[in-house]
Amino acid sequence: MIYPKIPLAQTVVQLCKAKNIKHIIISPGSRNAPLTIGFTNDRFFTCYSIVDERCAAFFAIGIAQQLGEPTAVVCTSGSALLNYYPAVAEAFYSNIPLLVLSADRPKHLIGIGDGQTINQKHVFEKHILYSANLKLDLKDEKNIPPAQELPIMKNLENKLERFLGLQKDIQIYNEEELNVAINYAIHKKGPVHVNVPFDEPLYETEAALSIAPKLVDIQRKLIQLDDYTIMECLDTWVSAQKKMILVGSNAPNAIEQKWLDELDKDDSVIVLTETTSNINHPNFFSSIDQIIAPLTEKEQKELQPDLLLTFGGLIVSKKIKALLRKFQAKAHWHIDEISANDTFFCLSNHLEISPNTFFEIFLPRITHYAKSNYKEHWTSVKKHRLEKHAQYLNELPFSDFKVFSALVKSLPANSILQAGNSSTIRYLQLFKLNKTIQVFCNRGTSGIDGSTSTAIGCAAINTKPTIFITGDLSFFYDSNALWNSHIPSNFKIIVINNGGGGIFRILPGHKNTDNFDEFFETKHELTAEHLCSMYGFDYLKALNENELSDHLKSFYKKSKQPRLLEIFTPRVFNDEVLLDYFNFIK
Repeated sequence: MIYPKIPLAQTVVQLCKAKNIKHIIISPGSRNAPLTIGFTNDRFFTCYSIVDERCAAFFAIGIAQQLGEPTAVVCTSGSALLNYYPAVAEAFYSNIPLLVLSADRPKHLIGIGDGQTINQKHVFEKHILYSANLKLDLKDEKNIPPAQELPIMKNLENKLERFLGLQKDIQIYNEEELNVAINYAIHKKGPVHVNVPFDEPLYETEAALSIAPKLVDIQRKLIQLDDYTIMECLDTWVSAQKKMILVGSNAPNAIEQKWLDELDKDDSVIVLTETTSNINHPNFFSSIDQIIAPLTEKEQKELQPDLLLTFGGLIVSKKIKALLRKFQAKAHWHIDEISANDTFFCLSNHLEISPNTFFEIFLPRITHYAKSNYKEHWTSVKKHRLEKHAQYLNELPFSDFKVFSALVKSLPANSILQAGNSSTIRYLQLFKLNKTIQVFCNRGTSGIDGSTSTAIGCAAINTKPTIFITGDLSFFYDSNALWNSHIPSNFKIIVINNGGGGIFRILPGHKNTDNFDEFFETKHELTAEHLCSMYGFDYLKALNENELSDHLKSFYKKSKQPRLLEIFTPRVFNDEVLLDYFNFIK
């Protein structure tokens, strides 16, 4: 087997292996050659070569998102590292484990005008769980130029002994820092950065390992709810006549169905679920904006809960956030092992435990339910909204809304749906999905910059077919994502091309002016056809409802190449259709 000669490179690779980090996404470069040699010559690792570092990092997020385990990205020194930043921020706010390994130049070559050098230490300071800045291995003293020789070594009689001692201290320090960083990524579920300095020569190899780094296991602290907290929660729960449970993004199958069924028995409880919650129950409220958008202020006040219980990731619906900030709950509990956001400015209790474990401990101890018509009332509202929803669709012209209605019905069972941000995820919130479909979206920062790359990372690691639905601006923004040799043939992309950032037409602003069209909506006449030709995708397009219906009959079938369906919708009245919808279903 071939190993990099540099001890530090061996240390990084061997500790990644010891901690079961299997998926390594490498972007080309010279300074990271020792790491590339180490990872690619060990069959334990699955290595991916992706040129664009921004795409590479979001691709890594797609893998980590599915596995729930850290993936590693490896880059050369300089500005290459900065291209990871959007994905690092997404991983930070979405609690996705990501290990960033950046090669760096030796300290004496930084800040002197040398090529491909920037200040890499703590470069992600505000959006990282831990930054480890490793130390450069010492070279054998006979090879050290006098100008670089450490001053402390010049006056020592036994320079070799001192050299070995210093190198041992460096090795111990590097092992400790690596262990801490990787343990943070695994246990705290987020991104960590390890900056790895290498001096030339970079490409030397050897046939055996020269080091055996020490593995430090994670010291897990067992968090349990004490009886006092449980009893206090029970008192609040039983006395509250209006209890709202709001679920953000959530891993599939994270909550046992029996606890969801138990919650449904309580007439004082309504459960609002987002599309990204991956929670399904016929009596829950899965289209939040559909329920609350048409409400008067008086009706919003009626929806105001006594107790708000939240779990899962960040919330998509701006409307529910606005309502719950205006009409605050008397108490807000958030259940999460790591952190709690005071999203509604009334957080009163952070229960540091997994939601499933909380329900397992808590729900069996409820002896009686509060008398309430809370669920009954809002269930009748939901029924009315669904009836009006169906009526509106029957009268609707070809538009974004009509397209999403058709797409949701067409999605194959037991598939994975990756959703683009902005209008895509918001439209999907208005429709009920097949309960076997798993839904993911980059809602940590809600950016459009890496949705395609994330979807491809998800597809690369999954046996289930992955379908990615996105808007045109998001797709073109991340078009380098297609420059990837790891895209499986069962990957499907659906691009809704309405000629610009249509969501800005829904927001307050001066529409239909030259300034708005160019700088807000950013209208364009681009299509995905030539990109598909260049990157080997089957390309289909639909200009109307009949063409869309015809293509959807065969689009999801097995193919030799990944496929892209581009649906062209009118640019100028999609906003009117959506706004009229909320008035119609009132």
